[in-house]
Amino acid sequence: MKVALVQFKEAGKKYYFSYGDLEIDVNDFVVVETTRGIEIGKVYLFKEIEETDLISELKPIIRKANEGDIKEDEYNQTLELGVIEKSKVLAVQNELEIKVLGAEYTLDRKRLLIYFESETRVDFRNLVRDLSEIYHTRIELRQIGPRDAAKMIGGIGPCGLILCCTTFIGEFDTVSIKMAKNQNIALNPQKISGVCGKLLCCIKYEDDVYTELKKILPDVNEKVQTEKGLANVIDLNIIGQKVRVKHIDGEGIEWLPLSGIKRSE
Repeated sequence: MKVALVQFKEAGKKYYFSYGDLEIDVNDFVVVETTRGIEIGKVYLFKEIEETDLISELKPIIRKANEGDIKEDEYNQTLELGVIEKSKVLAVQNELEIKVLGAEYTLDRKRLLIYFESETRVDFRNLVRDLSEIYHTRIELRQIGPRDAAKMIGGIGPCGLILCCTTFIGEFDTVSIKMAKNQNIALNPQKISGVCGKLLCCIKYEDDVYTELKKILPDVNEKVQTEKGLANVIDLNIIGQKVRVKHIDGEGIEWLPLSGIKRSE
């Protein structure tokens, strides 16, 4: 059975929807019902999946978005900046130490989601009440973490390029110190942390490559045979597939290609 993968934001998470006999193509805007309400998204791709119990759980695409739907969505977006500014003012009035980052209306404006960042748990019931009196719709405040905040705000990474999370990362993968060690990256927090303060997402990208390349390299302190005799491995160039060795018979230290050494069986 074919299902459609729908994306609601550029570089946003993608969700599966059934579409039955509806005639839609990739990049078409469609109207769907999500857990948040009626929303408009773009068809990212189609995928063939096996018929399982999951099919019955998928929500259907309601219709292909018409001109009125698209204009309504664009109008909603023009309202969101005002919502953010008003929320900031009301947050200060309610003495809440939060950073309001974004706001989103559902297509029918029956729900308004407001995203904020805070270092602690926040009792925002009074803020919700004040916002409800102004906007006369269901208000939902959602606290997000540093990585999602950086994705929402955007910025420039230490590489000088626009943040990956705002350009193509739909879902965040787990990034660990173990991955940095695996790539022989200096464990300097300023060097391996992104603008969000968390480990750089790009550490994840090359980890599988480093893991694969290290399988054919000797370990540090391993003894290997070279043209000059027995040597001790003291360093590795994983990407270059080279090893730095110290010759046991006093022939000095040098870098050798992998083909220039022989490991003990």
